[in-house]
Amino acid sequence: MVKLLDLQAVTMQHGDEYKAAANRVIDSGWFLQGKEIAQFEADYAKYIGSSQCISVANGLDALYLVMRAYKEMGVLHDGDEIIVPANTYIATILGITRNNLVPVLVEPTWEKLEIDIDKIEDAITPKTKGIMIVHLYGRVAYNDKLGEICRKHNLKLMEDCAQSHGCEWNGQKTGSLGDAAAHSFYPGKNLGAFGDAGAVTTNDEELAKVIRALANYGSQKKYVFKYVGMNSRMSELDAAVLDVKLKYLDEDNAKRQKLAHYYYENIKNPLITLPERIPDKNNVYHQFPVFCKRRDDLQKHLTDCGIGTLIHYPIPPHKQECYSSEAWNTPQLTLPITERIHEQELSIPMNQAITQEQAKKVVEALNSFA
Repeated sequence: MVKLLDLQAVTMQHGDEYKAAANRVIDSGWFLQGKEIAQFEADYAKYIGSSQCISVANGLDALYLVMRAYKEMGVLHDGDEIIVPANTYIATILGITRNNLVPVLVEPTWEKLEIDIDKIEDAITPKTKGIMIVHLYGRVAYNDKLGEICRKHNLKLMEDCAQSHGCEWNGQKTGSLGDAAAHSFYPGKNLGAFGDAGAVTTNDEELAKVIRALANYGSQKKYVFKYVGMNSRMSELDAAVLDVKLKYLDEDNAKRQKLAHYYYENIKNPLITLPERIPDKNNVYHQFPVFCKRRDDLQKHLTDCGIGTLIHYPIPPHKQECYSSEAWNTPQLTLPITERIHEQELSIPMNQAITQEQAKKVVEALNSFA
């Protein structure tokens, strides 16, 4: 079987280095807020091109803490609106609503799958205070027009970089394109830890200071609590592992891009639609989505052929039960492009450990679907 993601194969590519890093942490006897965290934060900030990196426990905390810190700073207030793509993982929306902010869902384009920047200004109201873009599937969601819109309307631009480690726009990494960015290092990510982990990157020193305090119970000084905070900390072990993986991130992304080229050049089934092809620098292929009107039949066919797949995501956020009674989620809210994506999307195997033989098997299975 060709697994959607073979984490064992991915991990064993540099297994000895991970073991050495783990042993270093074990031998140190220091497991939180130590040298490994400091080193990874410095290295990741340099890689992203930001002055600040704050490690946290997971990607959702990173999203939440960015907006929570803006609230503590008086930039955001309860009831403010945040424009966000309608097609995203629910964590993006949770980070907004947990802060008593209002998500304003904007459709993506069918071709590029990212938020339709041409529709953003129509969604801006006097209550709009920020835009949260999501670089979904590893595809960049930013362009220069978006930056101009934020400057024109004095909006904070926040990035959800959970799927875009190493992706770029005009030579600048995602995670440094806006005012602040949230990163997830869930094990299956392009840059994945050995458990849940996350980070925030920003060039705003005051924002970084507030986030760091909020993530440490609200404390900037031991046993002195300025904020009603939370416990959101990355472990020394995960920081050590991530620092090893960071060295290979660009190389691993290049392998993903090579696999994507093979898919684009060889998947030739008229029943299957591929997303618009964009330059490699703008896509690190966290996932490779394909689209089919008979998606469930295609998934069964691929399973029968020994090909692992996953739907990202079967139910869009505005259709989830947890948001069914929210005031912003009105019966009049129509999102046909988002719903079409979620009805037809199927992710096929995509990672740096897939062999040429496995890739060929994936393509043959896709092309044999009828």
